[in-house]
Amino acid sequence: MSRKPGTISTKEKRFCEIYAAVGDAVQAAQAAGYEQPEKAGVNLLSRDEINAEISRLYEKRLKNARQKAYAGYERIAFGNVNDAVRLLFDGEDFGTSAEGYDLFNVAEIKRPKEGALEIKFFDRLKALEKLEQYGQEGEKGPADFYQALVGGMEKLSDTNGESES
Repeated sequence: MSRKPGTISTKEKRFCEIYAAVGDAVQAAQAAGYEQPEKAGVNLLSRDEINAEISRLYEKRLKNARQKAYAGYERIAFGNVNDAVRLLFDGEDFGTSAEGYDLFNVAEIKRPKEGALEIKFFDRLKALEKLEQYGQEGEKGPADFYQALVGGMEKLSDTNGESES
């Protein structure tokens, strides 16, 4: 099989996508369709172009996760609670009517023995604080932890590739 140096095949791209999602070379190689997943996984992780693609996918996932977290905090901080209030007044039909409501801001719903419906909301001030943290550069947060985790997995992958060669 001849290919241009530095390029990867469709099957190898599939391996990279699965590896970026699960972090297991054998599982990724098996799901991508390699006949000897143990050997293929180690061999693939020893190639620079494969590691570059995995790193690119990690960065993309990290960016997406950050954007989703930011959007979630925005919804909590600035979101509408009208549906939750409507649910409070429609409490008798709670089991059947809750499906159409936007309850993203709701942290907990309880019906104590007295029968009244209790709704607790996520803390808007904490959500605003998180949004402020995202805006400040150099602030440690979930994204930094995720980056450290990815870096550790990449180092582990490099070590596995060297020991099997």
